Amino acid sequence: MELIDTRSKLCPACMKIHDVSIVNLEERAEFKGQSVTFVATYEYCQLADEYIETEELIKQNDLTMKNAYRKQNDLLTSEEIVAIRERYDVSQKDFSEILDWGGATITRYENHHVQDRVHDDVLCKLATDPNWFIQLLNRKKGQIPDKAFLKYLQKARAAYQQQKNEYLKDTIRALYSNMTGLETTGGVELDLDKVVAMVNYLAAGVDRLFKVKLMKLLWYSDILHFKRHGRGISGLAYRALPLGAVPYGHEEILQMDGIVFEERIFGENLAYQFMPKPGFKVDELTQTEIQVMNDIMRELGKLKSDTIVKRMHEEDAYRCTNKNSIILYSYAQNLSLQ
Repeated sequence: MELIDTRSKLCPACMKIHDVSIVNLEERAEFKGQSVTFVATYEYCQLADEYIETEELIKQNDLTMKNAYRKQNDLLTSEEIVAIRERYDVSQKDFSEILDWGGATITRYENHHVQDRVHDDVLCKLATDPNWFIQLLNRKKGQIPDKAFLKYLQKARAAYQQQKNEYLKDTIRALYSNMTGLETTGGVELDLDKVVAMVNYLAAGVDRLFKVKLMKLLWYSDILHFKRHGRGISGLAYRALPLGAVPYGHEEILQMDGIVFEERIFGENLAYQFMPKPGFKVDELTQTEIQVMNDIMRELGKLKSDTIVKRMHEEDAYRCTNKNSIILYSYAQNLSLQ
């Protein structure tokens, strides 16, 4: 018996007002042909030496037992089902409607009824696939009130964007799994939040910032910080490509949440113009990092992209690196910027 609380109340066992203990007991029950072990909660009267199960505790213990059965059979618990529904901020009734289940089905699953395997598989998929929820929701357009429909759609889209962002981050981290060390990543671990902050800070300080120029300003920021302080800023590794230094995995990096750009058409060419995310703050960057980036923008920020590319091609770091190879941070000692 584990004591978890005491409450002064009228005890239903002895009909006296005194401190009644709230205790946990390990119990075993038979459910659906299986023996289930779970922790039940009771009130305990020391005067009568009697355990009391109120109506509220009967419901609580029943749900605890069924959740133990769910875990035992690899099914979602009631709390996990609630969490899935709350992820999309959808009511129990509308959730059942979206899934084409009976109106009270979700309510029962969250309270006292154990779901079958088929329904559990559906709920598991919704827990990890907000895009599928969006598809199911769109089928019910016109059957669910417009205000609720738009709220659910907005939440699902936000969940999908978050999932997409986490997938991108995992992909980028996988690319960098074998890239560590002073020479390759500037002696710091890849920090994707800091990368996003660097892009936003440069976009806020440089007028008409396009992709080629952004790539070079990132490299110059990292390499100059390494030259001055013995470590990079972002943990990015840079490859020597025809137009200069480009972060390894840059295509995935620029798709991350928090990086904002618009497509621009110049003749037959498509360009990406970067701008700061609304409400951006520089919390991820230290004062020394900000100082280095300010110096980079002051020195290079007003130059045209092709001018910066030409300058990059004259750096020892680029000239001494084989095409498509990683540019070593040790070349920072010969960097043209001080």
